[in-house]
Amino acid sequence: MAPKTPPGWLATDQADLFFEDNPVGRLKKEVWDSSDAQIDSILEDYGIPSPIEWAKPGSYIQTTVRHEVEANRKKNDVVLIPVGCTELHGQHTVSAMDTMFVSAIAEGVRRFTARKGAPVNLALPPLNYGAHPYHHLGMPGTVIVRESVVRELMIDVMLGLWNDGFRKQIIINNHGHLWALEAVIQEFQKRYQLPGIFRVIDWHRAVREFFRTKERGGKLESNFIHADESETSLGLLLFPEMVDMDKAVDTEGKAYLPEGHFDKSVDPFGRPSRWSEGQGHFAIEIAATPEGVVGKAKSATAEKGKRPLAAILRYLTLLHDDILEAFPAGQVPPTEEVTLRTAKQMEPFLREPLSPGWRPVYALPRIGQGTDP
Repeated sequence: MAPKTPPGWLATDQADLFFEDNPVGRLKKEVWDSSDAQIDSILEDYGIPSPIEWAKPGSYIQTTVRHEVEANRKKNDVVLIPVGCTELHGQHTVSAMDTMFVSAIAEGVRRFTARKGAPVNLALPPLNYGAHPYHHLGMPGTVIVRESVVRELMIDVMLGLWNDGFRKQIIINNHGHLWALEAVIQEFQKRYQLPGIFRVIDWHRAVREFFRTKERGGKLESNFIHADESETSLGLLLFPEMVDMDKAVDTEGKAYLPEGHFDKSVDPFGRPSRWSEGQGHFAIEIAATPEGVVGKAKSATAEKGKRPLAAILRYLTLLHDDILEAFPAGQVPPTEEVTLRTAKQMEPFLREPLSPGWRPVYALPRIGQGTDP
């Protein structure tokens, strides 16, 4: 007998997988049920794959002429901030992998929304070097920035974008320093108390269902870990010229405790702790997997990267649309409902930058309990 679908959930072809009966869940189920041809069509809608657009005119805020930035912001003031790192991903690919993945995703959403006449705004990746978990320490090719530096840089980036009128900010993370970015959001608001939409999304976790292994209805031979089957598949899809499969290897980390206590990279099992919520229970990378690969990179194919990418592109578009529907360009959540400031106090700071009566956010008196370094 097939398991009964719980109220408020949508059943799939997998007995242990249900999606919530809400816009996000229905979107995910649609992608889950899509044929391979339909997935290809979704990716085509977003221009995936395409070359990374860091230097393309009109792609990012910093590479768009100023009057066009301002004109577009008056139609769409959501900004996507891709965040990556510089990290060894094995001999078979490049250390900019995380930054390139998340940039390609953000650029795909920009291309899609541009066809509607109001492209989402992109900020060039502020973190090409990132914070890292302790177990990466010492790995050549991995450049570790102190967490306090990462936090303060991101807070300053958020404040500068807010001052420029981009008050709906979505940080899209592609690296294992999520805890630092969560602290960024919280500290930013404690310190400045500004009306707006501020969110960090760990994109792999956001669509974790699409990294399932074959025994759980997915496409993969192994669970997502690092520079492995999952990430190498994404690289083969997005920038195959930077992946040399002749150098790909399979490895396995060394754990000291039985399976079940700590989850894998995208939390596929709902275990008691995320992988980042402890140290000492497994060997550090330089001792156990000095190759810079944790997993089965040899099993990678471009095809395996398509469905997760289709899912995150569709989800980010839904999030973008929902934000603008709730708060059209130029509008933010009610000041007195999301901060301890008054609407009267914030009025000049919320005006169009450089318009009559506007004041820059840097002149706003501090009332928060956040801590400067």
